[in-house]
Amino acid sequence: MSKQTYKVCFCFRRRFRMAAAEAPAGIKALFEQYSDNGVMGVDHLHRFLVEVQKEENATVADAQDIMNESKHLNIFHRQGLNLEGFFNYLFGEVNPPLNPKLGVHHDMNAPLSHYFIYTGHNSYLTGNQLSSDCSDAPIINALHRGVRVIELDIWPNSTKDDIHVLHGRTLTTPVELIKCLRSIKENAFTASEYPVVITLEDHLTPDLQAKVAEMIKEIFGDMLFSPGAECLREFPSPESLKKKVMISTKPPKEYLQAKEVKAKESASKPGKDSSEEEAWGGEFSFKAKIDDDKDDGLDEGDEDDGVDEEDPKSQQIAEPPEYKRLIAIHAGKGKGGMQDWLKVDPEKVRRLSLSEQELEKAILTYGRDIIRFTRRNILRVYPKGIRFDSSNYNPLIAWMHGAQMVAFNMQGYGRSLWSMHGMFRANGGCGYVKKPDFLLMDGPHNEVFDPQAKLPVKTILKVTVFMGKGWYYDFHHTHFDHYSPPDFYARVGIAGVPGDTVMKKTKTLEDSWIPNWDEVFEYPLTVPELALLRIEVHEYDMSEKDDFAGQTCLPVSELRQGIRAVPIHNRKGDKYKSVKLLMQFEFVR
Repeated sequence: MSKQTYKVCFCFRRRFRMAAAEAPAGIKALFEQYSDNGVMGVDHLHRFLVEVQKEENATVADAQDIMNESKHLNIFHRQGLNLEGFFNYLFGEVNPPLNPKLGVHHDMNAPLSHYFIYTGHNSYLTGNQLSSDCSDAPIINALHRGVRVIELDIWPNSTKDDIHVLHGRTLTTPVELIKCLRSIKENAFTASEYPVVITLEDHLTPDLQAKVAEMIKEIFGDMLFSPGAECLREFPSPESLKKKVMISTKPPKEYLQAKEVKAKESASKPGKDSSEEEAWGGEFSFKAKIDDDKDDGLDEGDEDDGVDEEDPKSQQIAEPPEYKRLIAIHAGKGKGGMQDWLKVDPEKVRRLSLSEQELEKAILTYGRDIIRFTRRNILRVYPKGIRFDSSNYNPLIAWMHGAQMVAFNMQGYGRSLWSMHGMFRANGGCGYVKKPDFLLMDGPHNEVFDPQAKLPVKTILKVTVFMGKGWYYDFHHTHFDHYSPPDFYARVGIAGVPGDTVMKKTKTLEDSWIPNWDEVFEYPLTVPELALLRIEVHEYDMSEKDDFAGQTCLPVSELRQGIRAVPIHNRKGDKYKSVKLLMQFEFVR
């Protein structure tokens, strides 16, 4: 990698000298401090692990293991590590920002409602919400990433004798339900042994609901957790549900009764429905004609709206009993408005679904009620219907109000999904992250957590961005710029409660595949428990939009202090083969 040539025009070429990656000044200084005569021995490395890397429990044996690993990488001096070896160790696979040995370490014996749960939205779609193919492939991919909640919209096929999965009233091509269920069974526990929840948006007749019940029982067998027809008094724990599959949907009575109630309301209050249609979803042409008074969805309302399970009118509707007995997590809003929906019943628990817009509107008036509701019950939040491009929303709004199932389009690549990836890198990537205590109980003065409040700073995260490397190996030399090496800069910041959220930017380094920024940023954190460290790299382009050069997102609560090699990912969240940043993390207060 000595010289690189770029064609500027037909008869002129520019040549750039390519330097090899070398340790920044700060790393050289540390090496001098923890070595003798240019060699870092085992005892030196052990002291470095304890004092700089803040690995208080590190032993001499741990340092020896690192030395042994270095021997395989041909970066080992016969008496220890030289500067190059030390630098390569810091940039190596053995030095990640999250501790791979930590695994699942949260208390997994609390009720399901005490966890954020990795949740998909319309999990069967391969692309946009209107015309993409439906397939089991995105379901398999999601499960392999650790997603624990899979959503399926189930509809009768054209001959009304079987069940398809598709996004209703759109041009999406269907996939058979049985294929999706079999793929869930085969892949449910490849990434995590903790329970998988299948949320069903049910658009079926009673005879097809009975067929679904038989299909589910036959495919999942003993894997299925089905407590019976009645609502649970309290949700079981993830630990008690290992290797189990749960069904969550609205019981058939409520589903059918909701249709009748909505039809009557639509006939008696046309003015109100019309205004809601105009305000929330008027731009959509794919609307249901009977039950389309949901604010912004194509077909979310069928699962989300309903009357209370105890409504005597609903008892008049026949139901397939097996289907109802399979439902482990009962869904539905009940009668009345938001205040009624958020009432906590000490005798039973349930799931409530709100669109992102409904949630944003509700927290203005009912923010504390939502947090109290989510201590026992489950709140699912889903994207507004106008996100036909399968984009996503800010998940922190839902998380900081206790919502467990923040449903995302897993094919909707962008900063929101990257934040979702970051949150669920915590707790060993098992798909369940324990909510902080302040979302589960009142404070010392019976106060409920207020994410908008101005809170005292708990800690300050100090981040040093030393340098980056690897783009030269993973990209063609003209990928970023046809006429010269790239001009990289990094953006580093926090996604969290409003008072903590910020992004900062390094300087842009011109014409370098190995940018050595060596910049320090500090982030005061009032709620570090919900904070995510966002990292992006871009290539500056004077004439066009800056080029994307990688990203990652990490849970602040699990960051390892010290100097770490941070793997960088592409837009889809897949790790690049070679691209990494060398960064240092310190909690200075």
